[in-house]
Amino acid sequence: MGSELSETSRLLDIMPAYGRMMTKIVGKPEQPTIIKTTFPVPWKNDRTIYLNFDLWMNLPKEQRDLIMLRTVSWLCEIQWFKPNINQVILGVGLVGIMSQLAETDALGILVASGLSVIGLTRIWQSNHSTETELAADEMAIRISTRRGYEAPEAANHLLEGIENVAKIEGRNNFNFTELIRSQNLKAIAGLSPVGVPEKVRKE
Repeated sequence: MGSELSETSRLLDIMPAYGRMMTKIVGKPEQPTIIKTTFPVPWKNDRTIYLNFDLWMNLPKEQRDLIMLRTVSWLCEIQWFKPNINQVILGVGLVGIMSQLAETDALGILVASGLSVIGLTRIWQSNHSTETELAADEMAIRISTRRGYEAPEAANHLLEGIENVAKIEGRNNFNFTELIRSQNLKAIAGLSPVGVPEKVRKE
């Protein structure tokens, strides 16, 4: 328990201020993955990061730093209420549900509920897009340069972290997102002259 508290304190120290305010780290020894988050919901202020500390501590400190900064960057970038078409669809749907409930209009409630589901789905998809995933990596690298890392070095630590997490979790293959992230990190680290094409990044 003491080592978990010490590591949690250390991780909080390397986070940017908004990360310390918005996220909390919770030990979850029973989970099969090293690190896990739940998609944040708009009615809860805190965003929880679950760690299997027994597995987590198998990673070198530098990889732990970059993986945590990356996770915090992704979590804190999720915004439910920034003005875009997805939020408009969700808002129209919610307003529609309220008004149709008042009028007890079953068909209207069904249509409004459908709009809300579409809005929620599109918000979820936009926050899991390739562009968002790469942006989280790049934000983590930028933050790490204020913690004593050089950008290419940080990119390499994060790349090795992705590889080691997969090994420790017993996964033999990367998923599509991990492959794209790895290629982008290799380019930043100077290990490959080929980055991620803009067309793929925008997917």
